[in-house]
Amino acid sequence: MRIGMLTGGGDCPGLNAVIRAAVRKGIGNYGHRFVGYRHGWRGLIEGETMTLTMETTRGLLSRGGTILGTSRTNPFKVEGGPEHVLATLERDGTDALIAIGGDDTLGVALRLADQGVHVIGVPKTIDNDLSATDFTFGFHTAVQIATDAIDRLQTTAESHDRVMVVELMGRHAGWITAYAGLAGGADVILVPEEPFDIAAVCASIAERHARGANSSIVAVAEGAVPKEGTMVVQSGETDAFGHVRLGGISHVLAAEIENRTGFETRVTILGHVLRGGTPTAYDRVIATRFGIAAIDGVQIGDFTTMVSLRGTDVVRVPLAEGVAQSKTVDAALLADARLFND
Repeated sequence: MRIGMLTGGGDCPGLNAVIRAAVRKGIGNYGHRFVGYRHGWRGLIEGETMTLTMETTRGLLSRGGTILGTSRTNPFKVEGGPEHVLATLERDGTDALIAIGGDDTLGVALRLADQGVHVIGVPKTIDNDLSATDFTFGFHTAVQIATDAIDRLQTTAESHDRVMVVELMGRHAGWITAYAGLAGGADVILVPEEPFDIAAVCASIAERHARGANSSIVAVAEGAVPKEGTMVVQSGETDAFGHVRLGGISHVLAAEIENRTGFETRVTILGHVLRGGTPTAYDRVIATRFGIAAIDGVQIGDFTTMVSLRGTDVVRVPLAEGVAQSKTVDAALLADARLFND
């Protein structure tokens, strides 16, 4: 069989490990041939490809990013996009497609499956907000990077008697912020799932300092919003899937904290730092197992599915289940994190 692969949406550590695993087993065990489509769905619209072989995928296990490139292109928002995708697949003699991406990328894959494309999805979201899988690769790496940053901010905050606000990725789900905040001992954790009361945040910080603490760490997800709905800074611009480009909550939050408490407050925005670099061992293993499960699914014709981590098992679930809804942080995890705020 000739199998296509693409990576769509934002990059994250582990993408190359998925590609490597699928190609190595697909060629070595099943004798398949592979074509990579460049820059996500855009490569299928424009017909831009690269050949994937044992040689071209060697040494990828520890390499961040994606050798295929990526984009947030939505074929269904491009005139003639779906038709171009189908034409490219026919031109290349592609029998099946492995789409690696989040709910947007896999949502497109599901629509193309309805048009007869043999698709298997691999869940990829650094925010860990895809339903039907316990974890996605890249999330663990992002949490580790964020935790390391919070550890470093703790010491500089203590040295200068400051409040440090660290902004982390998380549009609609605060998994990175919740996990990193818990692991790094953040004093305030703000996530999109629970609109925050700025007065309560400032009161909590003031109370800590009154009890002898000389510094505080506030971990905030980029998509966090205040109850009064007046502090979020958004550009108003949207991508091809209609998502507003977020950013700026930490600066407005820091200004409010300093103004209301009188404590000097500084901001650190990790942003795309969380996406780059070498994946952790945990993410390398998940990504490798996902790649293997995807090519095994192709081999037996188990299409319109998504590979998924359930406990310690990697299984395949209906693709529709994977993109049905966003997975948000549960209240119990947030309650656990707040137990250690002092």
